[in-house]
Amino acid sequence: MNIFENFSALFLEVWKTGILGVDIFQILIGLGIFLIFLLFRGLISKVIIRRLEKLAKRTSNKLDDTFVQAMKGPARFLPIVIGFFIASYYLEFSPESQIFITNVNKTLITILIFWLMHQFIQPVSYLLGGLEKILSRELISWVIKALKILIFILGMAAVLELWGIKIGPIIAGLGLLGVAVALGAQDLFKNLISGILVLVEKRFKIGEWIIVENVIEGIVENIGFRSTAVRKFDKSLAIIPNFQFAENAVINISATTNWRISWIITLQYSTTIAQLKKIRDEIEKYIASNKDYKISDSTEHAVRVDKFSDSSIDMYVRCFTLTNDWSEWLKVKERLALAIKEIVEKNNASFAFPSQSIYVEKK
Repeated sequence: MNIFENFSALFLEVWKTGILGVDIFQILIGLGIFLIFLLFRGLISKVIIRRLEKLAKRTSNKLDDTFVQAMKGPARFLPIVIGFFIASYYLEFSPESQIFITNVNKTLITILIFWLMHQFIQPVSYLLGGLEKILSRELISWVIKALKILIFILGMAAVLELWGIKIGPIIAGLGLLGVAVALGAQDLFKNLISGILVLVEKRFKIGEWIIVENVIEGIVENIGFRSTAVRKFDKSLAIIPNFQFAENAVINISATTNWRISWIITLQYSTTIAQLKKIRDEIEKYIASNKDYKISDSTEHAVRVDKFSDSSIDMYVRCFTLTNDWSEWLKVKERLALAIKEIVEKNNASFAFPSQSIYVEKK
């Protein structure tokens, strides 16, 4: 009997002592409270968030859809924070353990607050859409990413402060490390500053066709902090350091307002004056009466006898097309080339080609 009495006394002592001075019964009740809030978390995910998503889809505004998607994570985390707080509030801890539990609660609440701030930036970015007239879309994207990183760093600093870890010495150490890194990473900062200048000056945007002489030609796919990804026309991907766009002339083909055709038509010296005038007038009439070309004071066309070259009479042809689409522009050029050839042949003239005459003197 003494054995059973000793066992029961020891069992009751362990039951009352429990863990960290909290008896087992209170721990079970605390776990029960926490499990209830975990079930409530599932209810939020399946019922409340889905209903909010359906309501957001009924509107044409994408702001509310983005807001609901951004708040999903914090909404599911909120029941965990509340459940742990109520469960720990119900339990009676020793003074030392109470300090630890309080810090855990503060940490969870701090994480929730900074998570909300982090997620709230994405919906706010839609409100910044009006700034695209001043700043480029890529620069706004950079600013949003920088704000998210800043909020993450501030959140980590706040959590470390709660646990008694001073961030001042850490920041000072990072400052010294930053100086050392800056000395060895000058190219990185040069590319970063060049990338910011590209975006602020709006030299090009994602999806535009650019040419950098002796460097790259292709479609911009991504503008990063250090480099820009350009898809070449052979479908290979080139990663170009941003300083190249600051130190070299960048031609933005996509920003061309009117595509120009500028040719030199070479005619044989045997072409008569009457033939030259008729060919000139017919080419000019073709351009002026054709809907493919833009005729205005700012896009003035010209068809003129230009000069006498070594082996030809040169006629200058210049005009501007209505289309800004590259493939359609090629078709317009082709139609003009065929029309010019037809006009020249119809007037019994011929195109010249480089040639030389050799005269042999007889003695």
